[in-house]
Amino acid sequence: MELRHLRYFAAVVQWKGYREASRHLYITQPSISEAVSDLESELGIKLFSRDGRVARLTPEGQVFYEEAIKTIVQAERSIATAQRAARGEIGRLGIGFIGFAAYPFLSDLLCKYKARHRGVALRLEENVPSGQDLAFDRGEIDIGFTRPPSADRSSSYESLLLFREPLVVAFPKTRKVKTKRIRIADLAGERIVTFQRASSPEVFDTIIRACNDAGFSPRLHSELNNMHSVLSTVEAGEGVALVSASARNLRADNVAFFRLQPDDVRIDFVAAWRKKEPSIALKSFLQLLDEELPAIRQKARFP
Repeated sequence: MELRHLRYFAAVVQWKGYREASRHLYITQPSISEAVSDLESELGIKLFSRDGRVARLTPEGQVFYEEAIKTIVQAERSIATAQRAARGEIGRLGIGFIGFAAYPFLSDLLCKYKARHRGVALRLEENVPSGQDLAFDRGEIDIGFTRPPSADRSSSYESLLLFREPLVVAFPKTRKVKTKRIRIADLAGERIVTFQRASSPEVFDTIIRACNDAGFSPRLHSELNNMHSVLSTVEAGEGVALVSASARNLRADNVAFFRLQPDDVRIDFVAAWRKKEPSIALKSFLQLLDEELPAIRQKARFP
């Protein structure tokens, strides 16, 4: 049954007769009569009892009218909701992020997005790169602030470079380091605390490669799953850590960070999303991200 037939029927009832309905709907009286007759035939019931020019609802017609109004209201609500979704006014957006790296810009970015799209529900998930990969696979996030997709995933993702950060070395403050820069080669005898490779392959491989290029294989003392644990282990005097510079955004009162010499290693931080037609919510988020990119890069500068 077409929605327009229900609207015809409701209009006939509300305007109390074919003649009034035809005048207000700008259609001919026979057309309405035919539409109502077709509807009665389809339903197998009489909707109106007719006495000359007067048509009144039958009891079953009254029941049908009440239900028809509910259907029309719900259909119009559904149409309005779908149109709002098409305009990006409502929807859902899942966002994954590495907390310490996204800290300088993410809250401001989310506030600006919510101000423009108050009806979009945000789902936030703080996770390491491998955890974000799983969240993408489960459909839990639509965009991730993370490291570049791995080689086996890169063909399935679009990405936007947000900034490139240097490696730094973290020492416990109990070690009295007098220089401002640490030669990578001087770390050959140190116990190295690092992220486990399964959590962030790119960062792990970059650290190992930097050490190899300096002529040694690092003595890996602990391989941990998050940056808080890495810095806590350093604070405890259990080793030193080669980490991305954004780790300095974490509060680690008893850790000192030093730039490296040579200082030629960089780790990319990107926004990544799947290669498919983005939802309206994601498309509007990407538009804002593009607008805010200069400010994000300014906030993430590494002196």
